[in-house]
Amino acid sequence: MKLSLNRTGRSVSGPVVLVIMDGVGLYKGRAEGYPGNAVDLAGAPFLKDQLQHAPIRLQLKAHGTAVGMPSDEDMGNSEVGHNALGAGRIFDQGAKLVAGAIASGQLFTGSAWMDLVGSRENPGAAVKGATLHFIGLLSDGNVHSHIDHLIAMLRKAHEAGVRQVRLHILLDGRDVDETSALLYVDKLEAVLKELDATGKNYRIASGGGRMKVTMDRYEADWSMVELGWKTHVAGEGRQFASAKEAIETFRNEIPGVTDQDLPAFVIGESGAPVGQIKDGDAVIFFNFRGDRAIEISRAFVESDFNVFERHPKVSVKYAGMMQYDGDLKMPPVFLVDPPAIDETLTEYLVAAGVKQYALSETQKFGHVTYFWNGNNSAKISEALETWEEIPSDVISFDRKPRMKADEIGAALVKAIESGEYGFLRVNFANGDMVGHTGILDAAVAAVEAVDQNLPRILEAVNKKGGILLVTADHGNCEQMYEVNKKTGEPLKNDKGGFASKTSHTLNPVPFLVLGNVDGLEASGVAGAGLANVAATVMTLLGFEPPAGYLPSVLRWK
Repeated sequence: MKLSLNRTGRSVSGPVVLVIMDGVGLYKGRAEGYPGNAVDLAGAPFLKDQLQHAPIRLQLKAHGTAVGMPSDEDMGNSEVGHNALGAGRIFDQGAKLVAGAIASGQLFTGSAWMDLVGSRENPGAAVKGATLHFIGLLSDGNVHSHIDHLIAMLRKAHEAGVRQVRLHILLDGRDVDETSALLYVDKLEAVLKELDATGKNYRIASGGGRMKVTMDRYEADWSMVELGWKTHVAGEGRQFASAKEAIETFRNEIPGVTDQDLPAFVIGESGAPVGQIKDGDAVIFFNFRGDRAIEISRAFVESDFNVFERHPKVSVKYAGMMQYDGDLKMPPVFLVDPPAIDETLTEYLVAAGVKQYALSETQKFGHVTYFWNGNNSAKISEALETWEEIPSDVISFDRKPRMKADEIGAALVKAIESGEYGFLRVNFANGDMVGHTGILDAAVAAVEAVDQNLPRILEAVNKKGGILLVTADHGNCEQMYEVNKKTGEPLKNDKGGFASKTSHTLNPVPFLVLGNVDGLEASGVAGAGLANVAATVMTLLGFEPPAGYLPSVLRWK
């Protein structure tokens, strides 16, 4: 893992600082005067000036095949974006790996599936009589999950002879249209009816919005997971005759609520839940992305789990779609092998003795650590890596769009001024987390909060003779209204306003090179993406990128 010095013998005299403006892309729609671009609308003089006049300014691909997704119609996301940034190469990601394992049949011949489900000839727990439960995000966003993966598993379970299936559906409205839940529920219900005409054996049992129930991440709000346990396992909560009834009722009761914020619900008959998870049952968490799957997995598999009281405490056969944390081995049983990401930028820099610093608030802390380091939650070197987390507020982010931008900016400046670090990376979560709310004014304020911190970061970098790189991991807040894909015109909602867009985008992201840029120029790499950033950092630090890394977008003259 040894790095060679580059042929020019040149390097930046100060630190290399990478600022990731999470979710801040460059709008590439066709309609003039698009009204939903929070970046354009923001009072962000520094960013806007640098987008026009930075000494070196490029654009990077941050979606589709450039980050390991199945096609260029697939959005990027923070997970795959940070994997690519930290790995320097493109690895097939969860969506593509799962789709391949299903298409080839490999998923259904693996030991995990055979133990939980099996086949008529070689029955697993569910064929032998246990109830098979599926928990996960119900949409086709292809960021955390895909409904087609779930349907394929349902069909295979039915073929294997599984008699009883219960589904615990988490509603999206974040990576897909904000009120599209019934499209997916209707599609799922049609498949369930096809597999079980009685409507009793294959059915939805519980659910709720992804930002309210079960899908917490980075231990920001364990109460979401506890509520998920009560809803899916205990069957506690407000009861409805169907998921459709629950969704329609909540929409009528809570004006303007989007799918991600719908309350928890339980499907019941005669006052009793139809699908509690009980001892001996089989449970599959069908999300492939790890960050929002780890905590619920821990609750199911850790014998000494003590974050909240699991009542009832059940013993089940549990598998994740993938192993969500390779270091923690969480969960120990999984259906599809995750990408084997090795030889990351961090590993190479540690081997070269470069001290590194990673910073974000809770909502994105795992992205600059776990995902950046190739899906590993442990440091490569305790001596050469410093990780700093600023605790996020537990609040709807549109209500506080500044989030922790100011605290992060101050912490980064302090770390730069310390002179300890050769490479520093930071994630400002605002553009993504606020963008996902679909509220344009809040997204504008989020961009402004990030912009106001950039000048003081550059000032600190300049004082140390360093280089500041400003980019993003994917787009989001630059496209806050849905558009007609043919005309590029913003779409209207049923109230006459514009239809909010809460998902990521297919837009490129900026790559700005600021600070001590004398002697540097763009290298002219065609079609560069996020995975080219790692080699760029190496080049700036005076190293020759290793074989297999995508080339640097910068070079020394």
